[in-house]
Amino acid sequence: MRLPLLAANWKMNKTIGDGLAFAGAFIPEMLNVMGEKAGQGPGSPVWPELLICPPFTAIPALAAVLSGYPVGVGAQDVFWQEKGAFTGEVSTAMLKDAGCSYVIVGHSERRHVMGETDEMARKKVRAVLGSGMKPILCVGETIEQREKGDTYRVCETMTREGLGEVRGDEIPRAVIAYEPVWAIGTGKEARPEDARDVIRHIRGTVDSMFGSGASEGMRVLYGGSVKSANIRAFMGYPEIDGALVGGASLDPIEFAKLVLEVRKGRPEA
Repeated sequence: MRLPLLAANWKMNKTIGDGLAFAGAFIPEMLNVMGEKAGQGPGSPVWPELLICPPFTAIPALAAVLSGYPVGVGAQDVFWQEKGAFTGEVSTAMLKDAGCSYVIVGHSERRHVMGETDEMARKKVRAVLGSGMKPILCVGETIEQREKGDTYRVCETMTREGLGEVRGDEIPRAVIAYEPVWAIGTGKEARPEDARDVIRHIRGTVDSMFGSGASEGMRVLYGGSVKSANIRAFMGYPEIDGALVGGASLDPIEFAKLVLEVRKGRPEA
């Protein structure tokens, strides 16, 4: 059974001080939830892997304060070149040096607001894997695409393009997050069974690319207005390996509740 991953995407929120304040509130609450409330301590295999992806500026400070706790730090984006005249960009080496272990790639806001393409996402996935870090490749459809019945086609194309330079032996280190664009920050939620069906199709796409059963070694997350009140229903499906959380991850108490709900939804992981 794959270990669930609960990843917080803070987007353009929180200064360094805000991030440290979050950590100061979250760490004791997390330890309380993982210890007293659930009866098992940190590091138990039934608990999800935890990841926080803050703005670039807060990465080193959070990596330092979270060191020694079961919480990793990731980045929200990266550039695929190692170095050079790329004003405003950040390389994989810089992110590793700052304390990152994961990088979100191709988030819908990068695609639809910043104009990122499938080709750019593919290059970023390749660079992240080449650096030893793990990519979280985001795929998902807009409301217009959904209403046209294009959900599966869109997600399959994004998956094929994003993983286009990945080797088969690297698949276990890659993560995909299915994030229906129409359910991000809108208050709308995909039904758990709909998310399951799309994720099954994504897994089928991975198997068609890398061989039957290849997707069994890959974690696929759900992202889209995830909160403690609804995550357990998604975790009830074995195809779904956790969540990429936006707004709900900004509150340390709510994020700690999410940790517990993921554990309850997948106690045998």
